[in-house]
Amino acid sequence: MNVKEVLAKLESMGDEGRRAYNLKPAPHGIPAGKLKQFGVAMGDLRKLAAKIRKDHELALELWKTGNIDAQLLAILIMKPKEVSAKELDKMVREATFTQVADWLNAYIVKEQPPDDREALRIKWMKDKNGWAARAGWNLAASKINKEGAGGKDVEGLDLPALLDRIEKEMPKAAPETQWTMNNTLMAIGINHEKHRKRAIAIGEKIGLYKDWPMSKGCIIPYVPTAVPAMAKRKG
Repeated sequence: MNVKEVLAKLESMGDEGRRAYNLKPAPHGIPAGKLKQFGVAMGDLRKLAAKIRKDHELALELWKTGNIDAQLLAILIMKPKEVSAKELDKMVREATFTQVADWLNAYIVKEQPPDDREALRIKWMKDKNGWAARAGWNLAASKINKEGAGGKDVEGLDLPALLDRIEKEMPKAAPETQWTMNNTLMAIGINHEKHRKRAIAIGEKIGLYKDWPMSKGCIIPYVPTAVPAMAKRKG
């Protein structure tokens, strides 16, 4: 399939309900009026990706369209190892819809070689671009959850200094960056008992996501609520 054929297929799969869902107000993401979409369900995108299989060149062409359905499909058929650090740096700045940004981080960024991934984390965590910073803090949270389980030291991260940074910067950070900064704060509090009290105190002080709507039985991403609950689950 070529780009024209794929876009036509995506358009035929679009659903008004999904388009409306994507346009709902969110704490971060592309303004509704600028959103290019067909409104394809996630499950249908995965089925189409399985049919196409990996096609890196097609993926890059789909990405360039700026259509979020095309970009989500592109991520699924892209070959992570063939994405250079320079290309990836550009892509995280172009992924300005939360679902696209999160899939890019989960399926492409995390599959980069460890040294490249770490270099990007350090770079992005200092970046003034909110979406690049989102990717950097996402890598930090993942690193803490993976390497810091049970309170272990995390190579390359000074957790007390990181808590200082979060306390100072998160209140004024871009909304898209706040999300993964908050995830990092949670990761520290959940995995490191010695830092838990301070992580919770920072969460209380900032109050981010305190009024987050959530279904009964679920845990909201408000640190003072999430950290004790998740730490208890981990035992």
